[in-house]
Amino acid sequence: MIVILVITIGLFVWGKYSPDVVALVSMLSLFLFGILDLSETLSGFSNPTVIMIAALFIIGEGLSHTGWTALAGKKLIELAGKSIPKLLVIITLGSGVLSGFVSNTGTVATLLPATISSAWSIGTMPSKILIPVAFGSNTGGLLTLTGTPPNIIANNALIEAGFEGFSFFEFGLIGLPLLIIAILYFRYIGFKLLPENKTNNKPINIDSTLHDWINDYKIDNDYYQLRIRSISPLIKTKIDDWDLENSYKINIIRLKRRHPSMLKGIQPFIEFPEKGTELRYHDILTVKGETEDINRLMIKFRLGLIPKESVEIELRNNLINQEVGMSEIIVTTKSRLVGRKIKLHDYFKRYGIQLLAASRHTKPYLEDTITVEAGDSFIIRGPWGDIEKLQDQHEHIVVVGRPDEMLKDVDELTPKSFIALGALILMIALLVIKIVPGAIAALIAAGIVLFTGCVPFAKAYKTISWTSVIMIAAMIPMGVAIQKTGTASLISNSMISLLGKENPTLLLGGVFLLTTTFSQFINNSATAVLMAPIVLLAASTLNISPEPLLITVAISASTAFLTPIGTTTNAMVLTAGDYKFSDYFKVGAPLLLIFFLTTTTLVPLIWPF
Repeated sequence: MIVILVITIGLFVWGKYSPDVVALVSMLSLFLFGILDLSETLSGFSNPTVIMIAALFIIGEGLSHTGWTALAGKKLIELAGKSIPKLLVIITLGSGVLSGFVSNTGTVATLLPATISSAWSIGTMPSKILIPVAFGSNTGGLLTLTGTPPNIIANNALIEAGFEGFSFFEFGLIGLPLLIIAILYFRYIGFKLLPENKTNNKPINIDSTLHDWINDYKIDNDYYQLRIRSISPLIKTKIDDWDLENSYKINIIRLKRRHPSMLKGIQPFIEFPEKGTELRYHDILTVKGETEDINRLMIKFRLGLIPKESVEIELRNNLINQEVGMSEIIVTTKSRLVGRKIKLHDYFKRYGIQLLAASRHTKPYLEDTITVEAGDSFIIRGPWGDIEKLQDQHEHIVVVGRPDEMLKDVDELTPKSFIALGALILMIALLVIKIVPGAIAALIAAGIVLFTGCVPFAKAYKTISWTSVIMIAAMIPMGVAIQKTGTASLISNSMISLLGKENPTLLLGGVFLLTTTFSQFINNSATAVLMAPIVLLAASTLNISPEPLLITVAISASTAFLTPIGTTTNAMVLTAGDYKFSDYFKVGAPLLLIFFLTTTTLVPLIWPF
């Protein structure tokens, strides 16, 4: 058992193989060497902890997919204004609070572009801001039971030992003081220790991308919004009654109902008007066409021209939302499109996608019809899912950027946004009043998110970090084996012998130091799985409450402040801030010491031995 444990830890630290692969090999070894039987070996895959963590990924994606995380990130940055100290406080606080309800990785992924952009805009380098985002998210996971997997693992270990589990916000009793300490640390100490590395990574987001498209494709030349007035002959007719696209050479991109009635089945928007779409009084048509053709159309059908804001705002507000987006595609030399003559606004309709503009040799192509050449690029608009599928259907078309990431930058709230938020609130309520087990509460919330379309079923499995889920499921048998073979007893007795039996606070400090050492190199979930059975046995041996020791395991498993490989969040900011390994140690060591002293002082007071 000890040999397998040492090799497993060594492989985790080495990092050559994926953590889930290491965990699976370890689990298989336990069975092949006769340490565990079949049911014990596979016990992790039916463990409530694993089910709950998988469901939480879907719930978090629901919040991200419906605009909440993008909105939260942008509001935080707006609050900071032009002050670097204020930005530090706001971003550390924001990442901490957000990670209490969304995964740490999701929090950093959401805030990363906005943080980098803000750093550039206020005249500092991203390296002065990004480590606080990562450390803030790691700390903020300690605010709630579901904030980070080690919390759930510690809680489940307590329940399986026959004790009552922690309440949903109980972790916040120590998590909130630690988050406040982290904020103050970065405001007054950490900022001075953070390097100012020269980088060239101004982020590309929807707004800046739209600005580039307008310049490169001259989209602003032929983009208009027309209102159907009360005297227009278009009222109560269909689009194909007038053959508008051919007769007036215009393309109807979108239709907005000025007076929608959901009770009558009239939707507020028709994103892709078809020829059979009926036109109504006060409808607003978003169209593309030459100015002369637009003028003829307005005179003929007595339409009103709606004054435009800046084109970027118009495009952002009218053509991109939670359901529909825009992207850029490039045709490669092997594409079957090369040599074909196509109308810009027609061709991709078969894929549910509009072709809005074209560019050739980096210059906008302003004709209505184009004979496609290799290297031509196009601006397309369609459902986000269809844009993602386009490259699969056209093997030699390159979709520039990642549509799924662009979608997460859309901060518009829709009815689905409030459904996703309601699902999260329902899960919290079920966990607080303990009507159903935690895993069931998470599954109910995830089911609501899925069946209401907040996250498409096709994306559901992609949103789950299977590396984390499989690793946790495969490491749980390691905890069983540690107990079964007496290894946990050996380690816990060694700790007790070394630290003494008279003062449990010394044992708590030893647990913190051992756990945080593991967490600098090993995934925090795996660290928590390894340490939970050890501290349970130590508490039983000393006849003390296991709660303070398990809380300490959860805290110290989230203190990977010394290396960039301890957590995914640390690794995510490594390149963006151009950090070195030494930067993490220099900034993280004082914070880790403060966390150690705070934990060993407050935890015994909040959860007595």
